[in-house]
Amino acid sequence: MALLERVATLVRANLNDLVDQAEDPEKMIKQVILDMQNQLLQVKTQVAITIADQHVLEKKQQEAAENEKQWMTRAGMAVDKKDEALARAALERSMSYKASAANFQQQVDDQKAQVENLKTALLKLQTKLAEAQSKSEILIAQHRRARAMNKATEAGNVMDTDSHAAAFDRLKNKVHRTEATAQATAELVGDDVNEKFQAMEKQEEIDRLLADLKASRK
Repeated sequence: MALLERVATLVRANLNDLVDQAEDPEKMIKQVILDMQNQLLQVKTQVAITIADQHVLEKKQQEAAENEKQWMTRAGMAVDKKDEALARAALERSMSYKASAANFQQQVDDQKAQVENLKTALLKLQTKLAEAQSKSEILIAQHRRARAMNKATEAGNVMDTDSHAAAFDRLKNKVHRTEATAQATAELVGDDVNEKFQAMEKQEEIDRLLADLKASRK
């Protein structure tokens, strides 16, 4: 029956595989548990209905068996009364009820097997539901940790990309060039000042020598 097939599918389900394949594991786990709870309720209802049907069949089988005996007794009474025709009619009724009782007994046996199948499915589903509920928080926590680790790894990969490293190197080289340019400029400025003072001192020395020369010429 379709109900047992659905239950079998849920029982065979591997929660770890479902979590790995799901786009949203937390939502998937909650949905699986909800499906199991719904199916569990349906199986319980079906077990109750099947047991009730079994009791009805058992009652009908008992009634048919009792009617068989009753008509067999009547057939004996007819024989005692030397009424062969009535005895034959009673025996025919008895045989009909015997066949009916056998038919109901077969249905009772089939119904019992169905009840056992449903009970087994119910037990398996209860076990699987308990397992899913106990694992759900663990699986969700594992998924959240894995997701956090993936994000951290992605962030680290972004920080370690060649483009960022190259940009950092370019910035460092630019700083070095700027420092070198500033230093060179400072040196150039310094050289210019020294040259001016040297020229000034040279002119002063020339002026002194010229004055001395003029004085010696007087």
